[in-house]
Amino acid sequence: MSTPPQAHVYTAVRTPFGRFGGALATSRPDDLAAGVLAAALARTDLDPAEVDEVVLGNANGAGEDNRNVARMAALLAGLPVSVPGSTVNRLCGSSLDAAMIGSRAIETGDAEVVLTGGVESMTRAPWVLPKPERAFPAGNAELVSTTLGWRLVNPRMPAEWTVSLGESNEQLQELHDVPRDRQDAFAARSHQLAHAAWEAGFYDDLVVPVDGVDLARDEGIRPDATPESLGALKPSFRPDGTITAGNASPLSDGASAVLLGSRAAADRIGRDPVARIAGRGTHAVEPHRFGYAPVEAANKALARAGIGWADVGVVELNEAFAVQSLVCVDAWLAQGLRDPEVVNTRGGAIALGHPLGASGGRVLGTLAAAMRSDGHRWGVAAICIGVGQGLAVVLENEQA
Repeated sequence: MSTPPQAHVYTAVRTPFGRFGGALATSRPDDLAAGVLAAALARTDLDPAEVDEVVLGNANGAGEDNRNVARMAALLAGLPVSVPGSTVNRLCGSSLDAAMIGSRAIETGDAEVVLTGGVESMTRAPWVLPKPERAFPAGNAELVSTTLGWRLVNPRMPAEWTVSLGESNEQLQELHDVPRDRQDAFAARSHQLAHAAWEAGFYDDLVVPVDGVDLARDEGIRPDATPESLGALKPSFRPDGTITAGNASPLSDGASAVLLGSRAAADRIGRDPVARIAGRGTHAVEPHRFGYAPVEAANKALARAGIGWADVGVVELNEAFAVQSLVCVDAWLAQGLRDPEVVNTRGGAIALGHPLGASGGRVLGTLAAAMRSDGHRWGVAAICIGVGQGLAVVLENEQA
């Protein structure tokens, strides 16, 4: 009886992540996505016609990224018209979801090579105007920003579910008693580790330039950030709150790509796989408790991989907010994670940025590279998602 196919990560790339209104503001999201798709393929011997599917994540999809940005980006990247493309929207988890979908297609035999990833330009996210219910309305209409958070909310939704992302996390810190100074220390660590990783050359092979843009590194990193400097910032969501612009991820622009394939596809791809996708997990909670959702998503992924937290050598957790990251890490420590310092060893989204649709591909690619660099066999990539969801993937470094 033949062994079922398994999905592997072969290569991962991303753009530098730009600040809102920063260096990538003039770059269309479909061009950002096309650039990383082309860069990923350029690292292989693969005939682009042998890509079975392109699956990209995108959270907003109301502007230049509309009408299936995966298909648009594949065409702009020069892939043959015969290669299909599909866009996934699971908000912040979209590109990790894209990789999960691609891995399932490989494991079921529906595909051998799937090019996944995601893109977001939060700078270029448009304002939207709902169509009137009747023709020729006499009154004014309000434009709604699609950059972040709830919009055009159904009035039947419970009010406690639809509070802002920041207010949700203020509630989370009250529930779990995470003080301001601890959040600021975590955020400063993110900046310091991200800067150190760049200086050490860790990101040199993961990050590719954007055509026509002079941006070599992630634009939001502040090497001089300290708990004291971050502690001087004013709260953003409550007058007496703990969450600031310094201990939350910024609005960002960028794109990521992760090439997945079966083991049998290695000869055609022209390189050995970096890691095997060993487990996947999804979990949902009340919408305003979304920051905690990665806890059980990761536990499910570990169970499906047949391992526990004691086996995990490195974790990439998307830092939407310092408080939700700390709450997740605390829960995993209670469940057997050996050391909080194994989380985000090369910095996280507070420093690097969080372009919604691209972040899942970033955490997966960074995880695979960190596992190889540090010699860890097992790693976890996890991400929280607005409206109360979390995703996680377990990778195995088969050469460790």
